[in-house]
Amino acid sequence: MKAHLVAAGKYHDIDFARLELLKLLAEHPQIRTSVASDYSDTDRIEAADLLITYTCDLVPTTEQTEVLRAFLERGGRWLALHGTNSILRIADDGIVDTPDDTPDFMALVGTRFTAHPPIEPFKVFVTRPDHPLTEGLRDFRIEDELYLSRRTAEIDVLLHTSFTGQCSEFRDADWNEPQVPVLYERKLGQGAVLYLTLGHCRGHYDMLPATKFWPHPQRCGWNYPVFYELLRRGVRWGMPGLA
Repeated sequence: MKAHLVAAGKYHDIDFARLELLKLLAEHPQIRTSVASDYSDTDRIEAADLLITYTCDLVPTTEQTEVLRAFLERGGRWLALHGTNSILRIADDGIVDTPDDTPDFMALVGTRFTAHPPIEPFKVFVTRPDHPLTEGLRDFRIEDELYLSRRTAEIDVLLHTSFTGQCSEFRDADWNEPQVPVLYERKLGQGAVLYLTLGHCRGHYDMLPATKFWPHPQRCGWNYPVFYELLRRGVRWGMPGLA
């Protein structure tokens, strides 16, 4: 079984996330994993059973997006994590814009990130207790970046939270959302995307060049056993042939 991991981008401790994901994949000796820092290795994407992405402000080209679409349509599974659906542009006034520059790519993943409030605890609710991916899970509290996204396609929400308030750092600042997706599935052709928005992490030097030294490293969801349980379920979802 073949997995392809794309781990790269801005403002996050990508090295930490990459290593943790590789450890989880290594729990299954049947899986052989290739690793990349962008979407350019299309041969490995085409050959994979499971694609995993942990990125921020990193999007494929038009041609690479078509490869991703074909991967899904023929039955590939894509575990998309945290900032996969993000594009960030800091405007002259210091506000973060999240432009809709790659609509075809965002339509594939099913949502487009537009804002998040400051990191703080919030409650996650099991939306679909009847789904195999959430079987036996209970509502839980977690401290993480609460990702607020606009839907770009039909999705099946499995876990959700809610948010009403302002995200003053972002252009899309005002929110009143009773159901914010935390985990969802999007089917396309014979394949599917499983998107988990949790999992922010940041080390001392991950805000360069904006900030030379970030004083308080953040691990957020990575500090919680339930997050690792969701990741393990995601790997098994992506590799249905695992024993």
